[in-house]
Amino acid sequence: MAKQESLRTSECPVARTLESIGERWCLMIIREAFDDVRRFSEFQKNLGLAKNILAARLKLLVEHGIFEISPASDGSAYSEYVLTEKGRAVFPIVVAMRQWGERYLFAEGEVHSVLVDNTSGQPLQPLRVCSAEGKKVEPADCHRQRVTSGGKG
Repeated sequence: MAKQESLRTSECPVARTLESIGERWCLMIIREAFDDVRRFSEFQKNLGLAKNILAARLKLLVEHGIFEISPASDGSAYSEYVLTEKGRAVFPIVVAMRQWGERYLFAEGEVHSVLVDNTSGQPLQPLRVCSAEGKKVEPADCHRQRVTSGGKG
């Protein structure tokens, strides 16, 4: 089975997520959208991405339901790329990636950015994976279970 086809039809949610948003530029575009970037020219300026590559990635993200194209909010003739509910739901993934990068990819004292709560002015707390009871869960504390079309596997 071809790699592309296996990701699209995989029973694994991680594989399907990677197929939808896992390409490097797709995640960078989504990151920019969380900083209120909406226009093609702004994405291009901020990312330094070639127009053809940016256009292809935005088209893919629209096709996958991450963005929708809307008339410009300022009434101009431009269009804007606006995150959908599905796109906004990527936020915890981006936060987890940022926090992992902050922890493991920067030397002590190296300049980098952090996400800060608008109300408190404090950096966001590290994300935690919790059980239904609110207990922190590590990989050894859980397992994959196949879900069939009728419910639990």
